[in-house]
Amino acid sequence: MSKWGLYILLFLLMVVWGFNVSAIKILVTYFPPVLIQGLRVMLAGFAVILFLILKRNFQKVSRKTLAGILTASLFGVLGHHLFLAIGLTETSATNAGLILGLVPLSTSIMAMIFLNERLTILKTMGILAALFGVYLIVMNEKGTLSGLSIGDLYILGAVLTQAVSFILIKKLSVSIDSRQMTGLMLFMGSILLIIASFFFSETKTVLFTEKPAFVWWALIGSAILATGLGHMLYNYSIHRLGAGSTSIFINLTPFFSLVGSSIFLGEEILSKHLAGFCFIVFGVLLGTGTFKLLLKKRKNQKEFSA
Repeated sequence: MSKWGLYILLFLLMVVWGFNVSAIKILVTYFPPVLIQGLRVMLAGFAVILFLILKRNFQKVSRKTLAGILTASLFGVLGHHLFLAIGLTETSATNAGLILGLVPLSTSIMAMIFLNERLTILKTMGILAALFGVYLIVMNEKGTLSGLSIGDLYILGAVLTQAVSFILIKKLSVSIDSRQMTGLMLFMGSILLIIASFFFSETKTVLFTEKPAFVWWALIGSAILATGLGHMLYNYSIHRLGAGSTSIFINLTPFFSLVGSSIFLGEEILSKHLAGFCFIVFGVLLGTGTFKLLLKKRKNQKEFSA
């Protein structure tokens, strides 16, 4: 596949990931939140593993690697999707989608803590800008944080657990194919989610009562297209284009989550949401080093053309 073909697919994937926040909001409204997350992620894991088996790319994995994948799934699947499911029952898809835009920046911060990466002035500015963006999103009309809901805090928990998992995945990807690791993480983590769901009273509600057709389509699309095949495409893009070029597209996701929450859920998009989005994207570009990378590429292109 050509580079431009991958760029187009990545753009479409960001649309899907942005809309996926609305899809999950719908699912946790019609189903027991934690249980449906477990079933959704399990379906995604099955899709990835089946794809790899059909392509004959599924290899035997050592016990040590499996233990590492299980640890990563505790954070990236159990923790992330548990917080996300509960959070979306207590806050809007608009707020959730924007706060989830902090994942790349949070990953950069975790890399500073656990991988001893250096904290620069630009990264510090990026962190402060992104935090101010979150403040704009959750503040009330008087400009105070009393507008912050428990759901927003759960979504922040989803951001932090996802960031920790990305650090673990970075270490694991040396010893196993990223696509196989994704499939195993999703499957193992989904079992943990389903077990955890029985500790919540909501699981006692009837799962397969009659529901609108669009709910089932949301489940299939979210599981297979967004979570399963989507993560495979993203990991493949990192291999082909590099982590820096691929991660730039992530900044589009909060915008499409705004669009999706307005179209599919009828949520109102306020000026504070748009302002918060701008600050978060600007903060992520600075805090992850993407802005510096873009400047360096532009400088090299000018020197090459000269």
